[in-house]
Amino acid sequence: MSAPRERILEKASVLFHQQGYNSTGINQIISEANVAKASFYQHFKSKDDLCIEFLNRRHEYWFSKLVDFTSKSKKQKEKIVSAFDFIIQMNERENFRGCSFLNILSEISKEQESILRVIQSHKNDLRVFFNQLIKDELLATHIYILFEGSIIESQLFQSNEIVNKSIAIVKSII
Repeated sequence: MSAPRERILEKASVLFHQQGYNSTGINQIISEANVAKASFYQHFKSKDDLCIEFLNRRHEYWFSKLVDFTSKSKKQKEKIVSAFDFIIQMNERENFRGCSFLNILSEISKEQESILRVIQSHKNDLRVFFNQLIKDELLATHIYILFEGSIIESQLFQSNEIVNKSIAIVKSII
């Protein structure tokens, strides 16, 4: 059995991703992680602190998978298309749950600025990823918006149809 902190993070990751942030209570996390309440608070001051740790880990996981997936392609156009293929793979792996960052963004209040900063940092890193890949800021922004829209629409309609259309658009503009 893993250490209490890891069990808490593992269980919170699954629950936040599947149920949403607001629908997941600390007591459920404590119960399903099989830890004492005191143990939870020893590792995390609040649910928001746990959420920040979840998002930071999700960022590392997600970006490492994206970079690994796109690095197999050698040409710029292939790398960009493979980024969209990555969305398809993640949709299939995670049952069209979409972007954890945007899902949580839709649930937090304006007072939860520390969570917002983590979400903004993740999205900024994704913008930088496309800017470094494309080198034309306007085109990179266009591709970034297509990418983000593809994630949202595929989650909404539980389909990769819009992702495939975005791939066709990418191929036509690059």
